[in-house]
Amino acid sequence: MYPRATLVDLYRTVYTIRAFENRCIKLYRQGLIRGYFHPYLGQEAIAAGVCAALGPQDYIVSNHRGHGHCIARGADLGRMTAELLGKATGYCGGRGGSMHIADSETGNLGANGIVGAGIPIGVGAALGARIRGEDRVTAVFFSDGASNNGVFPEAMNLAAIWGLAVIFVLENNQYAVSTPVESVTRDPDLYKRGLAYGIESFPVDGNDVVEVYAKSCEAAATCRRGDGPVLIEAKTYRQMGHHVNDPGLYMPRDRLAHYKSRDPVEMAAGRVLALDHSASADLQDIRSVVDTEIEAAVTFATDSPAPCPQQFLERTEGY
Repeated sequence: MYPRATLVDLYRTVYTIRAFENRCIKLYRQGLIRGYFHPYLGQEAIAAGVCAALGPQDYIVSNHRGHGHCIARGADLGRMTAELLGKATGYCGGRGGSMHIADSETGNLGANGIVGAGIPIGVGAALGARIRGEDRVTAVFFSDGASNNGVFPEAMNLAAIWGLAVIFVLENNQYAVSTPVESVTRDPDLYKRGLAYGIESFPVDGNDVVEVYAKSCEAAATCRRGDGPVLIEAKTYRQMGHHVNDPGLYMPRDRLAHYKSRDPVEMAAGRVLALDHSASADLQDIRSVVDTEIEAAVTFATDSPAPCPQQFLERTEGY
């Protein structure tokens, strides 16, 4: 059993991701966020558990559904919100938006709107760390849809033959947009694909942050002792459609209800309360503080200036 402080920290991250996404959905509905917006609702435990297992020197590579990864890695909520709103104070100066946030200070090498494109980037980062002799683990987040892209086995094979310190985090939310995973693969246990490459591979309950954290700690230790890479398939389920404007009518109601009954936020709270029955007030305090922080982030973002058009014409040093 983990210490109370660890469980509370995991809950705080899971709740922060959920509250941030819900608040940003409202901003999108108000017309303040342009373009696509892919919520991480239902998958919060994966980002929280994996990133909690990493050290400050480690890398992550995100994807188009990546706000949770940023938050779990320690991103500033104000700068994140500003980026989503296209403001100059955002992480990418308002030029990246929802699907392209990067934060070098926290080791977040960036998100990508191209499905599966982050996988070889993560392997490249791990190779660079090997060449430089650095003690870094790289966690690459990607989807079940990305696992059917050719870049996944190719990158996984390179990482395997070179023994790179990579944790492949396959977030199986069971849909590639509206296509169910069972219709595009004979064996829906996607972690087995890593076994063919001689990679330690296993599934985890992607709704239970403590299980994700435990397995991610093991994976990180495996990589640090030179026995990587590792493939983790975190089985979960989206709580809504592919993006904000997708009603998700293709998702069976009974299946969705089952996964909502195993909500990651409620399960994280249950882990704390199982250890300390008197912790309800503390969890409420966390929610109040987080809600206040998010409102402050929204105020910061909405009050921030838009990028100056002249900046787009200026040559960036080094390019």
